[in-house]
Amino acid sequence: MAAALADLPDGTYTFEDFMEHGNADVAIRVAVTVDGDGLVADFAGTDPQVEANFNAVQAVTRSCLYYAVRVATDPTIPANGGCYRRLQLRTEAGSLVDALAPAAVAAGNVETSQRISDALLGALAGAAPGRIGAAGQGTMNNVLIGNDDFAYYETVAGGQGGRPSGPGQSGIQTGMTNTENTPIESLGEHYPIRVTGYTLRVGSGGSGLHPGGEGIVREITFDADAVLSLMGERRRHSPWGLCGGGPGAVGEDWLIRSDGERVRLGAKSTVEVSAGDRLLVLTPGGGGWGSSDAAP
Repeated sequence: MAAALADLPDGTYTFEDFMEHGNADVAIRVAVTVDGDGLVADFAGTDPQVEANFNAVQAVTRSCLYYAVRVATDPTIPANGGCYRRLQLRTEAGSLVDALAPAAVAAGNVETSQRISDALLGALAGAAPGRIGAAGQGTMNNVLIGNDDFAYYETVAGGQGGRPSGPGQSGIQTGMTNTENTPIESLGEHYPIRVTGYTLRVGSGGSGLHPGGEGIVREITFDADAVLSLMGERRRHSPWGLCGGGPGAVGEDWLIRSDGERVRLGAKSTVEVSAGDRLLVLTPGGGGWGSSDAAP
């Protein structure tokens, strides 16, 4: 790790990105300083923790730092204490990335970790532009459905950002995630819900020399009354492109009532649904890498 960091140009590289909280934005700001064979990531200026459940404890932020640095240096370096002693993390207690009790933190790992990673990778792109890709979808698009008889929780994949080596992958979880989809046959067999549409979201990846991957369109039909909760991101702020690439499309969530009424749902919302209603989730695409003008 010391050798890998020494290969990066010394300097301080800054980046900011935003979580979406109702109609407001919550900023994550980081300054990454490379000095010889050491690195410091300072999140000073990040907004305070919020009255919502996507605050992140410092351990989550530290994991994001380790992940991002390995991406920017050499992912084959063994993950051990020696690897991480060269890295320093500075956070402000009580901030979104270093939440203190009694802050709610359930979605800090599944959602905020994505944005922390995006901010770190965005900063590190200044030091290692040939190793960092554009932003992926930046969310797990968490869908929770249940009533007194059942409870179901799934995440929905999206687009990977374009990379220096090629286009982003489509319909995949990226970054700080490792979940797979539930086969639609199994879901329909065990729960009063059916997947009635499941395709790639063509055109959602950002343009560029190496385009971003496509998101997913997933439609769920409810066969029983239930409560639906969504926890997602990138519904206002697009996954960013890099090195001249275009942004990926933002996500959308729609509730289509049995009478045909269409209701745009917030990225973080809870609503009662009835048998015959449908949920339509359009996940974000990845950002593009490189200018389209450079494409052959």
